[in-house]
Amino acid sequence: MKLISVYGIPNCGTCKKAMQWLEDNDIKYEFINTKENKPTKAMITDWVKSLGSKSMRNTSGMSYRALGEEKKTWSDEQWIEAFSEDAMLLKRPLFVKDGEAVLVGFRANDAVKREKLSWTST
Repeated sequence: MKLISVYGIPNCGTCKKAMQWLEDNDIKYEFINTKENKPTKAMITDWVKSLGSKSMRNTSGMSYRALGEEKKTWSDEQWIEAFSEDAMLLKRPLFVKDGEAVLVGFRANDAVKREKLSWTST
């Protein structure tokens, strides 16, 4: 059976809300703790191709704020390198469905979430 992979950290409130939403909507998922299981550079490269580096940036995190002003001019390649060195720079949660990153964060409305995360059409 295919699963949604949810990348994040266990104590993240947004990750908890996302997992509760998935459970409430009977969507099977696996949670991957990015602190314990850092995504590979190849995975991150694929995610950036799907979602773009800007949407994947955890701009409210301390790791992001610790970066210098030059981060504003970084290329996708530079962001891929930074994400692969420090997974806390990744916005959470990040959802991968059938090998493709489909959604990052959890602010989309329910219709968008269902479209991106459901295995069956609604």
